[in-house]
Amino acid sequence: MAFIVDVGQEFPRGLEGVIACKSAISAIDGEEGLLIYRGIPIEVLAEKSTFEETSYLILFGELPKKDELENFKKDLKENAPLSDDELSFMKSDSIPKTAHPMDVLRTMVSLLGVADKSIGTDPIDIKTERLKKIIAKIPTIIGAFHRIREGKEPVAPSDELPHAANFLYMMRGEKPGEEEARIFDIALILHIDHGMNASTFSGMVTASSLSDMYSAITSAIGTLKGPLHGGANERVLAMLEEIGEPEKAEEYVKNALAQKKKIMGFGHRVYKAYDPRARILKGFAKKLAYEKGFGKLFEIAEKVEEAMIKNLSHKGIFPNVDFYSGIVYSALGIPKDLFTPIFAMARVSGWAAHIIEYLHENRIFRPRAIYNGPIEKEYVPLEMR
Repeated sequence: MAFIVDVGQEFPRGLEGVIACKSAISAIDGEEGLLIYRGIPIEVLAEKSTFEETSYLILFGELPKKDELENFKKDLKENAPLSDDELSFMKSDSIPKTAHPMDVLRTMVSLLGVADKSIGTDPIDIKTERLKKIIAKIPTIIGAFHRIREGKEPVAPSDELPHAANFLYMMRGEKPGEEEARIFDIALILHIDHGMNASTFSGMVTASSLSDMYSAITSAIGTLKGPLHGGANERVLAMLEEIGEPEKAEEYVKNALAQKKKIMGFGHRVYKAYDPRARILKGFAKKLAYEKGFGKLFEIAEKVEEAMIKNLSHKGIFPNVDFYSGIVYSALGIPKDLFTPIFAMARVSGWAAHIIEYLHENRIFRPRAIYNGPIEKEYVPLEMR
């Protein structure tokens, strides 16, 4: 028989270490704690770049010239508004005001596809234009739903504000300060891409069948929603709030480890060193926490980090990007259940880049499984079962 049957052979669970494709978009050195986008270290981009510029770099392979960047910004701003029908749907009873914002985001991106009558088997350049449209609309969707569920009227995107500042404006109803906007912009840069992560792979698998871009991004959003992927920073903040006091942190960690409970925000499938994104965010978390009245929360986080490094650093377990991002977002006045949608708001550029890159030499994904069920089992008629 030609069945691939279970004879006890080993296989990489979760496809760990399996090479799925070649990519020139981003690379991670997990042993040294390094991350590059298109060859540029993440620390350099966080210091010198903007979300729009880094997004362009990720999507098109090179830093944009001045006119290219201005045209890209213009494209995002022109595509950012939602239609009256889309806003009416969000306000209707079809979208419960108690729904998780990730569910709403997934539904609304799918709805954008329903409304786009030009969907077909498009050439790469048209697919790219459609992806820019999705990138532009995601912040508007998140901001609008947050306002609607609070009983407020959505705020239309501003033509004057850049991508990151515009989201804070649409969520709050007032323009953010320059420092707040810049810190949030850096947070988005740090989340734009991260190699072959689960949501990126999910979007690529859908796109590899030559499905439309809305379906591919909807797949990625659904994957990101899970607490083992994008939902971790919500649970980090809940953990810090549960601990309550800095002096209780070490005991909490000891008890959790003794019970073999996972400490959210620590460890990574790839990194065996300190996540460089977490290192950058920690500095901003500290600054904002003490400015905005979240000092105790940051102190609890530091004590948890100290306890975890003391107990598990020899195993290569350090803070990842989720550990300090929640404090940054909380200090910016962002509710916990918007943390993962914000992750999607940034990562959509990476999803788009990987989808387009893979489609240039597309082959539909079709892995195989080891069969561990019965063979030649007898069929029992219904009346005899």
